[in-house]
Amino acid sequence: MHYLSPLRYPGGKRKLAPYIQLLMCRNGLLDGTYAEPYAGGGSVALSLLYGEFASHVYLNDYDPAIAAFWRAVVDQPDELSQRVWDVDITVEEWERQRLVQEALEPDPLDLAFSTLFLNRTNRSGIIRGGLIGGRQQNGPWRMDARFNRGELIRRIKKVARYRGRISVHQLDALDFLRSIVPTLSGRALLYLDPPYYVKGGDLYEHHYQRDDHQRVACLVRTIEQPWVVSYDCVPEIQEMYAGYRQLVYAIHYSAQDRYRGREVMVFSPGLTVPDVADPSKVKSKLVAAEL
Repeated sequence: MHYLSPLRYPGGKRKLAPYIQLLMCRNGLLDGTYAEPYAGGGSVALSLLYGEFASHVYLNDYDPAIAAFWRAVVDQPDELSQRVWDVDITVEEWERQRLVQEALEPDPLDLAFSTLFLNRTNRSGIIRGGLIGGRQQNGPWRMDARFNRGELIRRIKKVARYRGRISVHQLDALDFLRSIVPTLSGRALLYLDPPYYVKGGDLYEHHYQRDDHQRVACLVRTIEQPWVVSYDCVPEIQEMYAGYRQLVYAIHYSAQDRYRGREVMVFSPGLTVPDVADPSKVKSKLVAAEL
């Protein structure tokens, strides 16, 4: 599957997009609404828009940097694209962009561009992570290895073409579930991909403690719309979602260290779940056969 998002994201769910598409097909949700309380890189949402599986998507992220980025893509794509084209990709510029992230009240467009710049020049896309190639730029890769100006601009402008079908929010996930999700009428699917239970503190600016994960699990149980939750597979999470159908599968992580771990996907009652052993390996041609 082609890369759709301008962002590289730790634990990104790009490979799960065909599976979510298949879920929508199997459950009569085509042309419905799709919502992500933890949008991150937004690859699944974009795949649903571009493939015309969803009529409207809701991207929510509590991280001000990520929310600012998506707002700029939707509201100021030309200005953001111009900055991508003009910027010098140097260690000095990297230092300047890091300061934007530390500012108390940064200009929204400045914050959006800083987020994209650091996401594309830092290891594994972690905004507050280390620079690709190091400060001396003597590693096997240089900091511009993931900063293809033309490709990034193409992705930004493609998202912008769908701006009328994208709603961006910056709410705590629980607030999003309480205030936005109940307003979604008709066919809708909610996909929650909270911060990892074990490695969340290493990957995300806004990670969770055990009680936070528990609060999410309790609130998810009250959601009337169909929902899917994915997590790193640990006993604590499986216990929180006991009583719901769960699918455990292997996945390849690329942030910090490269290894194959296990994830678990949890499904709301009544959702027709495709008989697939590994949702990350569903091919687009299987989805096409459903259309």
